[in-house]
Amino acid sequence: MDIKKVLLLGGSGFVGTYIANRLSQRGIELTIPTRRRERNKALIIQPGVEMPEADINCQETLTELMRGHDAVINLVGILHSRDVVLPYSRDFAQAHVELPKKIIAACKATGVRRLVHMSALNADSNGPSEYLRSKGDGEAIVLAAQGDLDVTVFRPSVIFGLGDSFLSMFAKVLKKMPFFPLGFGHARFQPVWAADVADAFVDSLGDVNTYGQAYELAGPKIYTLRELVDYAKELTGSDATIVPLSEGWAYLQAGLMWLAPQPMLSPDNLRSMEKDSICAGSCNVPANWRPTALEAVAPTYIALQTPKGKLDSFRYHAGR
Repeated sequence: MDIKKVLLLGGSGFVGTYIANRLSQRGIELTIPTRRRERNKALIIQPGVEMPEADINCQETLTELMRGHDAVINLVGILHSRDVVLPYSRDFAQAHVELPKKIIAACKATGVRRLVHMSALNADSNGPSEYLRSKGDGEAIVLAAQGDLDVTVFRPSVIFGLGDSFLSMFAKVLKKMPFFPLGFGHARFQPVWAADVADAFVDSLGDVNTYGQAYELAGPKIYTLRELVDYAKELTGSDATIVPLSEGWAYLQAGLMWLAPQPMLSPDNLRSMEKDSICAGSCNVPANWRPTALEAVAPTYIALQTPKGKLDSFRYHAGR
């Protein structure tokens, strides 16, 4: 399939920026809907990028946006909700379940067959958290559309890279606080670089062998959460003391952080961590999947959290 124009939903987010850069570099035209165009000036200046202000949750708006495109990439996802509802709240339902339904309906209405969808490692309708259950239901809806559409699903583990809210968050807290309370330090992850994720999405667009497939995206090494926090501490040169929390205290901490205007952690996040975010056993990975090691990338952006790193960044932007 010759892909010349892509509708990128969720394209102004962390992973979306990487994918937009890759597509723009390949000369592919992009439409990236946004609610606030002025907040995404770095993307607007990319060659071939159009950023209309639009509400993609409106079926009519989404259908009109989709006309004239060759493919759709859906990256829309949320980590937190203000409500706790079983199996999941309205926020999770809207982002992870209802939107995929609307995307599929819009694809059928406009004749756009190619759909690439972002799910999550451990996405499961019977999973331990609202996040994983809603992701599982959304993924199932997308895969059920195979035949009417040409769909591919990707299930990444936790994603790292410049602009992430993972290692960068640890680094910022470790530099500001004399101690770091850590719950669920035993939870395991297989972090994957955002650039590798972006390449997998973009490479799949015109590859008929990926139609109807769901791929796991994980890095080359498994770490406990404690190991990742220790690594961030090492990179920042922090003297903070890491204080392990029991499960009860961890949930209390998460509950308090959940009340913040922009929560870094919620009880539902901890419930997601009850299942290790790793690629255990036989995993279905893309052809030629060669993930980059965390240690090869993290020092290049976590170092910006140090005084020297900030100075180097200022010098770079000043052309010195």
